Amino acid sequence: MPEVDYYEVLGVRRDATASDVKTAYRRLAKTMHPDAGGTVGTFRLLREAYDVLSDPVSRDRYDAGGATVVPVVPVRPRPRRRFGDEPGFVPDLPDLDAEDLTWWHFAGEDTRMRHGRRRGPGHTPVVVAVGGMVLVLLPLVSGVEFSPPVLIVWLILTAGTALLVQRLARGYLRASRARDAFAEEFGGRTVFGAPGTERDELAERLTAELLETYLTRLPGARIFHGLAWPGSVFADVDHAVLCGKRLVLIESKIWLPGHYETAEDGRLLRNGRPFRGGGSRLTESLAAYRDLLPGVALRGAMIVYPSRSGDLTTADPDDVAAPPMTPETFLHEIGDWLAAEPSTVDHDALRAVRDQVVGGGGRAA
Repeated sequence: MPEVDYYEVLGVRRDATASDVKTAYRRLAKTMHPDAGGTVGTFRLLREAYDVLSDPVSRDRYDAGGATVVPVVPVRPRPRRRFGDEPGFVPDLPDLDAEDLTWWHFAGEDTRMRHGRRRGPGHTPVVVAVGGMVLVLLPLVSGVEFSPPVLIVWLILTAGTALLVQRLARGYLRASRARDAFAEEFGGRTVFGAPGTERDELAERLTAELLETYLTRLPGARIFHGLAWPGSVFADVDHAVLCGKRLVLIESKIWLPGHYETAEDGRLLRNGRPFRGGGSRLTESLAAYRDLLPGVALRGAMIVYPSRSGDLTTADPDDVAAPPMTPETFLHEIGDWLAAEPSTVDHDALRAVRDQVVGGGGRAA
């Protein structure tokens, strides 16, 4: 056995799952990273321990007493099969008929983007202003002689019309400036960050495709991958979607088939029994983002995919803070919730969430 005990470095048992290893690494990295007050040497050791124990082949070699440094080879041996694995199995994403989503057509009716409260005055004030101008100009064009009472009414109408036109001009100017400022800062980006690329991050890539396929239907929706908690330098939240003043934080999971639900005491159940095959930090994430975005409505969701062939179902979300959901349930439930403001982009909220993306990258969808 090598001198360095990587299990002790990460503080996990020798039978720890890949998820346990990843959770332990993320927890320790927040305090051991050089940017958080740690040293380069200790963080390098932590990263080395994670790289070895998160890879099945390297972990087998380490457990057998082999080298602690992972060699780079063009072709890796076939990894060991763990309980629940089905080699080559990739969960299918839902192929929903748009007619089944109650919010789909509603979201597509208004494709004009509204920049928070800084929006154009709309059609009604314009119609009123045009009508007022006609009433003001009509007596002048027709040559009507004004009696004193009529003159007073005409002057009042003229003053009111002028004031309305002035307010309309200011409203359009503010909306135009907001659009220009938004374009300069954010461009045409609707997706910020990127999902994980490691083998154990397949669920994140599936969710990224799901979000970009369906939720970009909402003109105001902005999608984020890999968000840090305030004060952290690591991706503590897999994904998020912001639309107007509503934000959903999302975790992606690949678990065994079965029926998942949240008990009244907050425990996660599978087939009616406590589930110990994986955990969630959504409750902590929601608390962190409530402090960051006090004026934004927040929800959480775990999107669960099956790790092998078989049915995977979830209970109705109800009022649970961070319920497990199938991809189909997520699109119905969360899509409908976000569609309350389908075309609104709040600059301040968008900026705050974008700044939490690890790496800060964005692209146009």
